[in-house]
Amino acid sequence: MCDERTNRDIEEYLRSNGLTRRDFNTQGAIAALAMALPVTASAVDVVGEEVLVPTPDGDADCYFVHPSTGSHAAVMLWPSIVGIRETFRALGRRLAESGYAVLVINPYYRDQSGPVIPEDQGFRDPGIRDVLMPFARSLSPNTCVTDGEAFVAWLDAQPAVDATRRIGSVGYCMTGSYGLRLAAAMPARIGAGVSFHGGGLATPAENSPHLLVPQMQAGFLIAIAANDDEQNPKEKELLRKAFRDAGVDAEIEVYGDTLHGWCVPDSGVYHEAQAEKAWSRMLALFEKELA
Repeated sequence: MCDERTNRDIEEYLRSNGLTRRDFNTQGAIAALAMALPVTASAVDVVGEEVLVPTPDGDADCYFVHPSTGSHAAVMLWPSIVGIRETFRALGRRLAESGYAVLVINPYYRDQSGPVIPEDQGFRDPGIRDVLMPFARSLSPNTCVTDGEAFVAWLDAQPAVDATRRIGSVGYCMTGSYGLRLAAAMPARIGAGVSFHGGGLATPAENSPHLLVPQMQAGFLIAIAANDDEQNPKEKELLRKAFRDAGVDAEIEVYGDTLHGWCVPDSGVYHEAQAEKAWSRMLALFEKELA
């Protein structure tokens, strides 16, 4: 998860590569946004638009992108703690090019529309954590489910969505647990869940996501950063046992030589090779579970 130990790991990684945090912000993050993601094989033409999705707590500003023709399986894409930003819109477009109708969500819509910090700043910058944490603390397992139910209802009503097919949920960092919670809350609609370097998936709490596995009918991909695993090596075993005991399919893997945040292109620790591996495993999961 995004904590002080993770920050120290990332700072050490940048120093070992001859970079400072400021170097990365000015050279890496902006360059990453300008740089095209790897080309999607057999990419289809897509269209995207900013949308407002009604929820019990107000209208959520989101980005909806989908193939320009036909109806398709839908996927909810939940950003990391930094919130909605151009990087996640780009990831949404890339996923849509593989044939999915993708809703990129602003999880902080209750408090602010659009990005909550400048695009060229991140969690490790001075003062940014103090800005982000109140937004993150405004969310809960309950808001995850009420939001997810509203987004699923909206998606099912869109012409670009094939409502006869089940829906996927992809989360990064703090939203990595959302796929598990939503699959348990809506087992008939959520067919696949993906957690990229997600935090808090198996905890001692009574409402820990891994305890919900018996209520699920979805397949899962849980991609764990190496330094997150070093900090909490028991989590993957608790997850594996929970899925195995419930007879629910899950691919749970620690990705070697990675740090928390490695799947996000504008992260200082983006690991392209391992991010591409994780992306390909996600597509394989969707092909199997959302077909």
